[in-house]
Amino acid sequence: MPQATVHLLRHGEVHNPDGVLYGRLPEFHLSERGREMARMLAEHFSAQVAQGAKIVHLAASPLTRAQETALPTAEALGLEIHTEPRIIEAENHFQGLHPTKSEFLKPKHWFYFRNPLRPSWGEPYKEQAARVLAAVEDARVEAIELGGDGAEAILVSHQLPIWSTRLTAEGRRLAHDPRKRECTLTSLTSLTLDQDGKIVRVEYSEPAAALLPGAASTPGA
Repeated sequence: MPQATVHLLRHGEVHNPDGVLYGRLPEFHLSERGREMARMLAEHFSAQVAQGAKIVHLAASPLTRAQETALPTAEALGLEIHTEPRIIEAENHFQGLHPTKSEFLKPKHWFYFRNPLRPSWGEPYKEQAARVLAAVEDARVEAIELGGDGAEAILVSHQLPIWSTRLTAEGRRLAHDPRKRECTLTSLTSLTLDQDGKIVRVEYSEPAAALLPGAASTPGA
């Protein structure tokens, strides 16, 4: 029975000299390092195809940094970039602010810390995972229609939605310390799904690990 793999690719480093939580703000472009990361991922996927991988579908969040990350892979593999709104960054009350202790301690923000397990400052983890998993299922179906058994799809998304999806896929609790997410820039969280859409394997890799030292480390929304 046909299986497919959907790779959740986090975007590359963003040009963010002011160090704000950019969230869903428009026009945050990749940095030069981020563009090199995107090129390295395109080389990685090209090498996989040369070895027989059937990568047949590519989609990205509507945000600029995700679209720019997808572009080199689209060009290398001759794929169209489909815009997938369900894999966009999580909503966050702190979007546009500097993630400092002094900022978070301001009384105007206290209400938003009332339930960190949900979390109360933004889109609930469960809702993030649900929308991403719905996009994963559609990508699985599309990949199998285009490439048959063993086909692969790439979805370029963002750290928190990817991490929430992985925690859900692995049956782990969703509340977590943002500093401990295993989802670096241009990392791959790869979900293999069976013919019924059940996730049978979760794998994690960092094809651009050589470019991570010195990269921005803000955990994101």
